[in-house]
Amino acid sequence: MKRVSACSLLLLSLLSGCATQLDSSNQCGTVSSFLAPEPELGFYRAVVTHLDGKPVISQPNYRLSIGEHRFTLAELIDSPDLKVSLASRTPKELVVLVEANTRYHLAAKFNQGRVYRGKDSGFWQPEVWQQEPFECEFPVPR
Repeated sequence: MKRVSACSLLLLSLLSGCATQLDSSNQCGTVSSFLAPEPELGFYRAVVTHLDGKPVISQPNYRLSIGEHRFTLAELIDSPDLKVSLASRTPKELVVLVEANTRYHLAAKFNQGRVYRGKDSGFWQPEVWQQEPFECEFPVPR
């Protein structure tokens, strides 16, 4: 019977661990703000102004690495029930934990439980209103 040393076992376990790890360097998820939300459910369009603290020109889709991303959104709520001042219509932040091959749709959720007047900014919050599987992969550099 052949003896296996502790070093050999350690080497084998390290190698098998390396072999089972997936290469996630080109995996991504998508965050979108182009799909028209459902006003009858209280969801309205929102526009992205900042991504991870940096100003952006709004795009319909953002292909992003896996992990946490911080969005600053401005609401575009068009409801006759909304009677707040323009000064109250300030951008808000939303953190999205992006997973591989997933698309997240952003919207402004109108909190319709009461009348908002004056400088009350609590009338809305940014939300992911829909999530769906969506194939996403960063191009492999050549």
